[in-house]
Amino acid sequence: MTTLIYTHEDCLEHRPGPHHPESPERLRAVLAALEAPEFAKARWREAPLGTREQVLLVHTADYVASVEAMAPMEGYQLLDAGDTIMSPGTLQAVMRCVGAACAAVDAVVAKEARNAFCATRPCGHHAEADRAMGFCVYNQAAIAALHARHAHGIRRIAVVDFDVHHGNGTQHAFWSDPELFYGSSHQSPFYPGTGARQESGVAHNIVNVPLSMACDSPTFRARINQDLLPALRRFEPELLIISAGIDAHFKDPLGGLSLTDDDFHWITTELVKVADATAQGRIVSVLEGGYSLQALASGTAAHVRALMHA
Repeated sequence: MTTLIYTHEDCLEHRPGPHHPESPERLRAVLAALEAPEFAKARWREAPLGTREQVLLVHTADYVASVEAMAPMEGYQLLDAGDTIMSPGTLQAVMRCVGAACAAVDAVVAKEARNAFCATRPCGHHAEADRAMGFCVYNQAAIAALHARHAHGIRRIAVVDFDVHHGNGTQHAFWSDPELFYGSSHQSPFYPGTGARQESGVAHNIVNVPLSMACDSPTFRARINQDLLPALRRFEPELLIISAGIDAHFKDPLGGLSLTDDDFHWITTELVKVADATAQGRIVSVLEGGYSLQALASGTAAHVRALMHA
């Protein structure tokens, strides 16, 4: 079994403005990197549209209705205090993000592939049940986890997030359910201000690994080995979802960490080992942040390379 890559051209039509860092060029850079000969054995699939029912697994009906009602026919619509913006193509794009993540779950559960990567945008991990935040409209990683439970009866599901920003939305969605695990490494102090070590959920099912500005590779790996991986192994997930943010890369203009491509390959390899031990190898990865086009391309390639060599 190989790696599936889900994407759709609709994800290029989310256009939050000419100076916004979450630009269509991000996805173009990722797709160009994954079209290199070394990824020829990966199988590509068109991301389906997600369903309203899938979105409602995480988000409130009032919030979903407001997003649908605010989707503009032209121009822009601001969803939060300043950086989460809808354009005419945004609603279709975010529904492709949801559809890709859920279809990827279906595929790995059906053993059509060992793992899958969703090359979609915009990112989702800041979106809470009833509000948009930080470029994120719907939280596709959390939705995929709940879809796995509702569609396939999988109980113990983990999301591991190595984006430079803490995924407050995923943490909020998982907080009160001891059979959902959220582990995050992230710069701290930094946006959105959540993710302290003491934020541990209802049953120590939340594991936060805050990292100081300029954190380098040896420190990152030591903290992951010490704090995150042992907790994830104890949890024994039946499915692992990765929020794959590449903005912890040293080249990223919005972040302040100092990780390299090798670090993204390393943590992915370590997560594959956990999935092999407890989850039948089942991993679904969704693209989150990353705002240096060069680093996003090379970091994503390192991540997918590790998935393919699992």
